[in-house]
Amino acid sequence: MALINYASREINSKIVYYGPGLGGKTTNIKYIYTKLNPSIKGKLISLATELDRTLFFDFLPVDLGTIRGFKTRFHLYTVPGQVFYNASRKLILKGVDGIVFVADSQIERYDENILSNENMKENLEAHNLVLEKIPLVLQYNKRDLPNITSVEELQKILNSSNKYAFFESVATQGIGVFETLKEICKLVLKTLA
Repeated sequence: MALINYASREINSKIVYYGPGLGGKTTNIKYIYTKLNPSIKGKLISLATELDRTLFFDFLPVDLGTIRGFKTRFHLYTVPGQVFYNASRKLILKGVDGIVFVADSQIERYDENILSNENMKENLEAHNLVLEKIPLVLQYNKRDLPNITSVEELQKILNSSNKYAFFESVATQGIGVFETLKEICKLVLKTLA
């Protein structure tokens, strides 16, 4: 749920990058962070665990305008990919305004994408949230690798209703990264208007 700060005339929205471990969530966030103008971003905070990382930073896009005189600040989070850290994953989803599900396109990660997607839905339900009411964008990452699942198959398992926007990406090269971010920001802003 977006937080409104009347004193600074800001609406703070939370976007969470969710998906299987080592699927590209951190790579997305780091790429975005390095490309943003320093004047519109906060500090990148990394909370390292034994096997994984959770990242956080916020930024104030200047080109998205205002909503009823309020600037919108987006706080971007990643969840740890390992299900072992489910308590952290669940906690990070609290108060979420939009989700980017980063799927790993590698064939050998097929089942992990399904499990992570189911885990996301379960963790949303723990906060009395349903996915159908939260803006979601799918990102099919690692499309540059030779051994990948087709987009059609990924759509079948993650977006069978074809309800959600999706982007193919190569996060290490920045391909599809900002397109995904712009789409989720646009969807979140629509819910606030």
